[in-house]
Amino acid sequence: MLPEKFEMFRNRLIKVYRHLSKQAKRQGITCYRIYDHDLPEFALCIERYGDNLYLAEYKRKFEMAEGEHEAWLETCIELICDVLQMPVDNVYIKERQRKPGRLGQYQRVSEAGANFIVEEAGLKFRVNLSDYLDTGLFLDHRITRGMVRNEVNEKRVLNLFCYTGSFSVYAAAGGAAQVTSVDLSKTYLQWAEENMRLNEFYDEKKHHFVHADVKQYLDSLAPASFDLVVMDPPTFSNSKRMKDFLDIQRDHAELLNKTLRAVAPGGVIYFSTNYRKFELDQKQIESSEIKDITRATTPFDFEGKLFRFCYKIKK
Repeated sequence: MLPEKFEMFRNRLIKVYRHLSKQAKRQGITCYRIYDHDLPEFALCIERYGDNLYLAEYKRKFEMAEGEHEAWLETCIELICDVLQMPVDNVYIKERQRKPGRLGQYQRVSEAGANFIVEEAGLKFRVNLSDYLDTGLFLDHRITRGMVRNEVNEKRVLNLFCYTGSFSVYAAAGGAAQVTSVDLSKTYLQWAEENMRLNEFYDEKKHHFVHADVKQYLDSLAPASFDLVVMDPPTFSNSKRMKDFLDIQRDHAELLNKTLRAVAPGGVIYFSTNYRKFELDQKQIESSEIKDITRATTPFDFEGKLFRFCYKIKK
């Protein structure tokens, strides 16, 4: 790749980092997205988690040759570390598997077990920057989590598709009467419980972790069991552990109606999806009010780049 292309990348990175780091510092935020495929030649996502950087490569339409890609990535890492003043040992990158080569000196960036404790809004979360597709903390829902925290005092909270339980931790911090976290993954449920314990919130009488298929779990709930529900499902899932596959465009109205039946009058569902072509079937949803809060829940580091929808749905 031509040197002037890397210079363009450097200039872009300097500009966005200067802008975003000031906002993050002003708001006391230590985990935020810095760069997201701003330039087509540099198909990377760069996120900061405290003192560490997480880099993820997007798939390209036109792949580089093996050696060319290694040289490109090596130069990118050096440039990123220089601009962000980050030691290379603190950089973790998700990349396709490749043969040992020129990136030998950067092998640490892809080692397993990169576990760190980070803080957000005074709360602690364990993130893993090496072993999973996602880090354990969805940065784009920072504002949504704060909304939930502000509304849950003495309320019964249900976190469906709970992942690593960040919403559950926020709910506990907001004084929820009880928090039930549901997921099909035992690994994520254990992670969610660990995050709850990390903040010294865990109480087995108030905080429940349920290993279940959400579709079937909803059928088991009594009416008016909860006051506030968080639902952030995958776009599609066909896990062998599920009775039926999940297609969020096809299934969202049914899922939301089942959830609404388990919500007390006046209760709320926070529903979000990353499906870019999603269309809410509002006529089929049995609610009193649906408010699109996508824009209101978009953090400063995702402005103009956030491809997810978020709704506040009232019983």
